[in-house]
Amino acid sequence: MNQDQLKALVAQAAADYVVANAPEGSIIGVGTGSTANLFIDALAPIKSRLRGAVSSSEAGSARLCGIGVEVFDLGAVTELQLYVDGADEIDPKGAMIKGGGGALTREKIVASVAKEFVCIADVSKLVAVLGSFALPVEVIPMAAPAVARKLEALYPGSQARLRKTKDGAEFRTDNGCPVIDLHGARFSDAAAEETRLNQIPGVVTVGLFAQRGANLLLVGTEKGVEQRRY
Repeated sequence: MNQDQLKALVAQAAADYVVANAPEGSIIGVGTGSTANLFIDALAPIKSRLRGAVSSSEAGSARLCGIGVEVFDLGAVTELQLYVDGADEIDPKGAMIKGGGGALTREKIVASVAKEFVCIADVSKLVAVLGSFALPVEVIPMAAPAVARKLEALYPGSQARLRKTKDGAEFRTDNGCPVIDLHGARFSDAAAEETRLNQIPGVVTVGLFAQRGANLLLVGTEKGVEQRRY
């Protein structure tokens, strides 16, 4: 199977997990990205079992509405049964790098109120140490140059680059903030590094999901979907 087929496989497995583990009438959290989009599509046949969803991005909200799932503002929800999202990398402890699509802050907020974080990924996302994928860091606009310099100082040999769109414009998140992508750093103690980086003045949030990592990984392999608990 190719990567797209593996993504579709885990997306369907996540929808099946929702049926088996989320009581009828639940509100679930839904992430952002290509694998999360496939999960949203897989919710269409079971949408009547759900009261609705909270999305981590405007694009995700539009896709959910498109299949007839009501989207709730997080302020109207006290707790989510499940949060389902992909990852750019995930390590053996369930810590992740996320934010390749630019929704890292909202993803982290929605995940924080969920009882269970279900990560869906293909086997290529499994790593021994986080950092092969560039780490996204969302920043306040005026702080971008200072944060970039600080990141490169903390990780000698790394490069902190302001993210651009395909047409060369400065990328902005749904929050109106730029993203710095940190290339060439490694994070063996991801929870400690998450704390350290979040303390840099001007950082909105960092794409290390370690202090609130995945509880369950549904990983697509050539042999099918494997479950890993953390």
